[in-house]
Amino acid sequence: MLDGILLEKAGIPAVSIVTEPFVETGREMATDWGVPEYRFLSIPHPIANLTESEMDDRAGAVVGAVVDLLQKGQTGEHEAEGVVAVPAR
Repeated sequence: MLDGILLEKAGIPAVSIVTEPFVETGREMATDWGVPEYRFLSIPHPIANLTESEMDDRAGAVVGAVVDLLQKGQTGEHEAEGVVAVPAR
């Protein structure tokens, strides 16, 4: 989360991705670092015990949202504000 915030502050497009239990922590971190409106993605938890194939599926499910956020940037027009939850497929 912090890496994405710092990269964006340096003018380098970035996307932060957290799992569901860390959404509130992500919001708090963004607020603490002066960007309460920072947009980031949330994916289902857990990921540590996924097989390679399951992890590939999770990555496939989130790639569209990553590209969208990179293309539109933090200040662009987005359908959703703040956290974008990406369901597993």
